[in-house]
Amino acid sequence: MPLRRRPALPLRAGLALALALAAAPVALAQAPTPAAPPADPVVARVDGEAILLSDVAAAARDLPEELRGAPPQMLYPLLLDQMIAGRAITAAARRAGLDREEEVRARIRRAEEQALQQAWLSREIAARVTDEAVRASYDREIANRPAEEEVRARHILVPTESEARAALAEIRGGADFMAVAQRRSTGPGAREGGDLGFFRRGDMVPEFADAAFALQAGQVSESPVRSPFGWHVIRVEERRQAAPPPFDEMAQTIRQQIFEAEVQAAVERARAAARVERFNLDGSVLRATDTAEPPAPPARR
Repeated sequence: MPLRRRPALPLRAGLALALALAAAPVALAQAPTPAAPPADPVVARVDGEAILLSDVAAAARDLPEELRGAPPQMLYPLLLDQMIAGRAITAAARRAGLDREEEVRARIRRAEEQALQQAWLSREIAARVTDEAVRASYDREIANRPAEEEVRARHILVPTESEARAALAEIRGGADFMAVAQRRSTGPGAREGGDLGFFRRGDMVPEFADAAFALQAGQVSESPVRSPFGWHVIRVEERRQAAPPPFDEMAQTIRQQIFEAEVQAAVERARAAARVERFNLDGSVLRATDTAEPPAPPARR
């Protein structure tokens, strides 16, 4: 079973204890007076370097959710074998002197910088992106919004005005709108007779929204409507006043918005606290007359 890396997630409660029990010899489990196991036992050594139970637990946090739910007796040997192989490769690279090569050391420095950046951002943001903050944002921004008008419409989308007028002529002559849409339309929902479902004014491009919201239920646009997507014939099926979406529907979107805002704010705080000096890409001092167009980077050898 392949073990793919994913963003770290909280370790399931009791997994570390379960792994410890799985690692313990059966004989010890059956002994009448077993000795207390170490808090963080050594579960393997590679060239004398210890792999601790906490290392295995950390690897478990990187597993996809569907694998983290697997029995510890299956997870333990897979994770430990993977870690042993990784440590053996690292040891081989050190014996080959790769850890002293400048290109490798530069990559290690970049990886260290990225780990530090992520750790600092996580610490700065964790206290701000909370359930309470999400609820407060919903109450402030959404909960008390007045009901917003929505329409449910169908459309026939074609590339040219002449094709749109031909479709409109069919409908005025008594043809069924859905049938004409299924036959002529190249737009979304053509198979469903051009049905776009309910939408708010801001969901559509202005040209289409203005025409649709000017119609009453059952009305068809008097003439074809041009938008960046082509030419439309529009029929409004229903109109309604839609209440604000419920909290459960918006919570994840709000959380993401707060997260992005807090990341940006944290970055700005870090920049403000740092002493920054800029230079040209050739290392020379920036001057007011320097152009904004940077020189090409030197070719790699």
